[in-house]
Amino acid sequence: MHVAGGGLMASILGGRVSEELLPYVKQPSQYIGNEINQLAHEGDWEKSAIRVAIAFPDTYTIGMSHLGCQILYWLVNHTPDCCAERVYCPWTDAEALMRQRGLPLFTWDTRQKVSTADIFAVSLQYEMAFTNVLTLLDLAGIPLRARDRDDTHPLVLAGGPQADNPEPMAAFLDLVVLGDGEDSMAAILAAYLEMKRGGVRRRDMIRQIARRFPWAYAPNLYDVTYDGDGTIHSIERRDPELPSVIERCPTADFEHAPFPVRPIVPYCEVVHDRMAIEIMRGCPQRCRFCHAGYTKRPLGLRSVDRILEMAEESWRSTGMNELGLLSLSTADYPHLRELAERANARFADRKVNISLPSLRVDKMLQNIPWMVSSVRKSGLTMAVEAARDDMRAAIRKLVTDGNLLDGVRQAYQSGWRSIKLYFMSGFPGERTEDIDGIWDLSLKVSEARREVAGHAARVKSSVGWLVPKPYTPFQWAGQPTADYFHDVRRRLRALSKSRRSSVLLQVHSVERSILEAVFARGDRRLGDVIETAWRAGARFDGWDECFDPRRWQEAFDACGIDPAWYAHRERDPHEVFPWSHLHGGAPDEYLSRQYDDVFIKVGAPSPRATIA
Repeated sequence: MHVAGGGLMASILGGRVSEELLPYVKQPSQYIGNEINQLAHEGDWEKSAIRVAIAFPDTYTIGMSHLGCQILYWLVNHTPDCCAERVYCPWTDAEALMRQRGLPLFTWDTRQKVSTADIFAVSLQYEMAFTNVLTLLDLAGIPLRARDRDDTHPLVLAGGPQADNPEPMAAFLDLVVLGDGEDSMAAILAAYLEMKRGGVRRRDMIRQIARRFPWAYAPNLYDVTYDGDGTIHSIERRDPELPSVIERCPTADFEHAPFPVRPIVPYCEVVHDRMAIEIMRGCPQRCRFCHAGYTKRPLGLRSVDRILEMAEESWRSTGMNELGLLSLSTADYPHLRELAERANARFADRKVNISLPSLRVDKMLQNIPWMVSSVRKSGLTMAVEAARDDMRAAIRKLVTDGNLLDGVRQAYQSGWRSIKLYFMSGFPGERTEDIDGIWDLSLKVSEARREVAGHAARVKSSVGWLVPKPYTPFQWAGQPTADYFHDVRRRLRALSKSRRSSVLLQVHSVERSILEAVFARGDRRLGDVIETAWRAGARFDGWDECFDPRRWQEAFDACGIDPAWYAHRERDPHEVFPWSHLHGGAPDEYLSRQYDDVFIKVGAPSPRATIA
């Protein structure tokens, strides 16, 4: 909502932030704003017809590395009559101080009150950031529940991967965008400006946007009913002019889609302090556990010429010494070798390193020769996922032990000294030999360097726990219990202590992974749990120093909800999912056949036989 005298108010708030907050918090540099290449400047907010707060529900050091928010920030600020400013979640010390001193949530760019925005656009990247969304809303003075907002409040809009099943957060959101953000945000800005000039009220804007765009979902305009066993009976729209099924928004022209070619340069160290170019959107592989592989369709590619043009402008505007070539599966970019060689030829003399995300193991042999001269050799990261060939075939991970070991030997010969391996436990049909194989394969990868250099390589093997995701073949699967995962952890630790080696095994938090599974496939009844946990102090649950599983269990108990029912229950093949009205990817018939095939591949009985 626009307020007269906004410039003076921002000046006063900015002064208070500098005097009452920055001197008393950890790492004050993450709250300063006004960085190099910032697009919003003094006066822009006040004179713009549409003000957008681009919110990331985690710290500045995490959010500044999120490319999606940078893209939307760039897009809005290059749209006439629009201004976007950035918002991040204050760390716990800053939140406490803001509440104590009555400081409202402010934007990072020019320290505006977030409550004066027209649109509060939040990115839902991770289930464990749900409580941080409530922190942002509350600090901004925006009512948590959509039903309690009026015309004085911003439109609360959400997108990102967790928006594919936004139901646990449904009570807190006005609108949800399914799919990509570039074309959808541009369309929403145009529609909002049209309606604002036409005097349309906020609550009517929500309905009109949901009617107009097939990818816009207004969760509070849909009713959910349940059967006696707790499963969903139906999901019905209240208005017949609303779509019964919401579709994903694709990016029509990925080659020329808006992109921040002059990225903001932070004042403090952030997670990925580099230039980042998205070279491909989507993944052709469709590993059966991977949500993004099934939803990021169709595949979008940028040309080598366009990528180099973007990289050149990014370097000239930042001077950064690392260029990240990003995608879900960079090794599958069809022109990767040409791109890396041309990028190296252009940037090597400027001491700019090229970095790649984790490589597909089956692509290593063809990629390592050119990587020798093009990519920094600090360490290789490979997502192996499963330790045995038949389980990898079951999850559609196209690699064998032979591929892997041949590839790492060549990597060692080319100068790499350490390797990080990613594994996952909890796949349907998993056996004891799959667990033991994690240690055995890690050891083989380490020992393979002995043939080249006379001593073993440092190998760090990270083991995560399966979180079944919507829109994948595993959306029906029951996640194994905490007892199972703790047994796996104890078994791996015993194996690692059985002999001296250069392998370091690390495992993820069991309790956090189970909570992720609850929300990943949860319904809107979980909104009460999220709010209860938040009011009890749940913040930054993705951070080890903040996560408290007891707090969450108390919230479930207070709301009379059993988290095991959401996480560990095998779904009936015909069950109505909370996201059944959201068209996120492949048809359920196809996914169901893929799920059945997992058990065929590993020779295990299907749990579907036990479902009545």
